[in-house]
Order: sequence, then structure tokens, then C-alpha cells
Amino acid sequence: MMVVYILGALLAGLGMLASGQLKRKFAKYSKIQLQNGMSGREIAEKMLADNRITDVKVIAVQGQLTDHYNPTNKTVNLSQVVYNERNAAAAAVAAHEVGHAIQHATNYSYLQMRSKLVPVVSFGSKYVQWVLIAGIAMVAKFPQLLLAGIALFALTTLFSLVTLPVEFDASKRALKWLKSYNIVNKEEYAGSKDALKWAAMTYVVAAVGSLATLLYYVNIYLSRR
Repeated sequence: MMVVYILGALLAGLGMLASGQLKRKFAKYSKIQLQNGMSGREIAEKMLADNRITDVKVIAVQGQLTDHYNPTNKTVNLSQVVYNERNAAAAAVAAHEVGHAIQHATNYSYLQMRSKLVPVVSFGSKYVQWVLIAGIAMVAKFPQLLLAGIALFALTTLFSLVTLPVEFDASKRALKWLKSYNIVNKEEYAGSKDALKWAAMTYVVAAVGSLATLLYYVNIYLSRR
């Protein structure tokens, strides 16, 4: 059991490190102004146009690091510091989110899989904690309840794992376009690449943490039946 607590603390620490590094990298590369003078909105719109996507809108949203692509209404949602700014960090984030729009337009398999999991995971996340707690308390007499909780949590873990190729692929598309179309120079490209690397690390840590937690519950089920 002590190993589990140590692993949990380690993963929590790694999560904080990755999140902190992402914020620091974004702040650092926000100081590198683009020589072409394009804003995040202009970069997103150009990338969409270059990929012949005409039915996706680029809009601004509140918050920091709240950028995302919404496949339901086909919008690339950029935070104010990305939408309006003209720096390497904004370029990276804007292009990354358009990468998701391109995945959607080209029926990228992992994005389709993740989209199908969203309603199931959303429903399960509301109850999984309570089912697991009750399942652990009643594992000796009613192990099926814990097993049901494990199944619900496994869907969350699957979602985290499927998210990894989706995020890595979106960054790959973004960096390829930024370089191929000469949107950024060498220094700006390096900053964009580093920022996206740390954004990806937050998803990696989350996926590993989810998998470790799942194995923890499985171990409880197997040892206390």
C-alpha cells in the first residue's frame, strides 16, 4: 500500500511540474514577437484556408489556456492571449487547435473514437467516485459493485489514453504547417515546438496517473474478494 501512496505523490508532483512548466514556457515564448506580425486569429484562419476548410469559425473565449476545438459547432476557440497576440506561443496554440479541426475534417480515427467516448465518460464521471467508494466498503459481500466502478473508471482511463495520439498528431500538423508555410522563423519555430511539447506532457502525466489509479482499484478488487 505504501508503494501506491508514493506513486500517487510522485504522479501528483509530476502533474504540478508539467503544468507549471507549461505556464512558464507560454510566458517565455509570449515574449518572442512574430516577425510576420500575424495574430493568433489570423494564423488560425490562414491555416484553415490553406487546408481548404471553410466551415469552421475562429472565435475568442475567456480565460487562460482555455483554447480548444469544438467539433459540435465547428469552432476554433482561442483565449484572448492567443486570439489577439502576435507571438510564438500564440502561433503554436492557434495552429494546434486548427490541427484538431483538420483531424475532424479528415475523419482522423482517434479523434472520432474520443468523440464517441465523450458522452459515456461525461455520464460515468458523475457517479464513478461514489460507486468506487461504496464498492470498496462492500467488496467482501458485493464485489460486483466495485467491479462496476472499475469498469466506469476504465472508460475514463481509455479516454485519457486515446487523447494522447489526438494531441500529439494535432501538434505535429501544427508544426509542419508553421514551418512549411514559413509562418515562423527558426527562433519562433523552436519556441512553438517547445511550448507544444510541454502542453503534451500534461496529457501524458494525466494518462499515466489515470492508468495507475485504475490498477490501484483493480488490485483492491483482486486482493479483497
